[in-house]
Amino acid sequence: MPKQNQTISNKFQPNQTKNPMAKNEQILRLKFIETLLRNRKEKGASYEEIEEYLEDQFANKDLEQELKFSKKTFERDKKAIAEIMGFEISYSRKNNVYYISEEELENNSDSVFDNLLLVQAYRETKDKTDIMFFEQRKSRGLQNLHGLVHAIINKKLISLDYRSFSQEEENRLVLEPYALKEFKYRWYLLANVFQNGELKLKSYGLDRISNLEIKNSTFKRKKVDIGAEYENLFGIISKNEHALEKVILSFDAHQGQYIKSLPLHHSQETLIDNGEEFRIQLHLYPTYDFKQEILSYGNRVKVIAPESFRDEIKSEISEMLSYYS
Repeated sequence: MPKQNQTISNKFQPNQTKNPMAKNEQILRLKFIETLLRNRKEKGASYEEIEEYLEDQFANKDLEQELKFSKKTFERDKKAIAEIMGFEISYSRKNNVYYISEEELENNSDSVFDNLLLVQAYRETKDKTDIMFFEQRKSRGLQNLHGLVHAIINKKLISLDYRSFSQEEENRLVLEPYALKEFKYRWYLLANVFQNGELKLKSYGLDRISNLEIKNSTFKRKKVDIGAEYENLFGIISKNEHALEKVILSFDAHQGQYIKSLPLHHSQETLIDNGEEFRIQLHLYPTYDFKQEILSYGNRVKVIAPESFRDEIKSEISEMLSYYS
């Protein structure tokens, strides 16, 4: 992780860039190459096909940057994609094509590169306040991100002050940090804490952490697959007493377009997609976070199954209605 952060900052620091437009062109090339190979994951693309695709993209989008692409440039781009985006582009001699393996795609997240594109766009427009309008948010606690990553990688115990939204005062905690997870623009630390004589994995919002201290002492990390723990969850709250369910939701056709373009969960399957209804099935634990998400869609969604979750939503709606009677 530190290597990746260092690579990003070194490659795209504006003070080191003699030609900012050239850097913009490079970033766009990387994104277009990644998009093409991701979309053609089964058959890949030859160098000639990649070059033609880049030419079309730069022409069709009326980009001000001039495309500068060659086989030597492509070799540099492959290395940059590996360093920045975290996956390798492979080559098949048999088919004479470049491709991204399924395993690489499964372990990759678009968010790192998307954030880089935002940073680059911000740099271009920071003196033009009427072009990009960011949401006004309070600190998300990202000032502690680097220290937490260091502690996780090196298995260092940490201590910090933490105040949850249900508490009036801060508590000093000693934690075994395991991972970091994002949910709805907030970052959370997943860490083991001693509670009632045993270690429990809990989540802590970075925006509520203060006075972080990384200790010299280390801990023995338990064999916990964080990815597997959250695979069938929506949000940050653990499954607790909830059972794994096949949840079927029906959206109106208009809302369905949004759900189709930005799925609620990786398990999302389309059951019906026509001019009247967009119906999906999800395989997850219907926790509090998921319930709140469904309620946020109001009358644009209807829970079809399971009956227990449907009744829970109905009960919540009835209680809401009682506030207006």
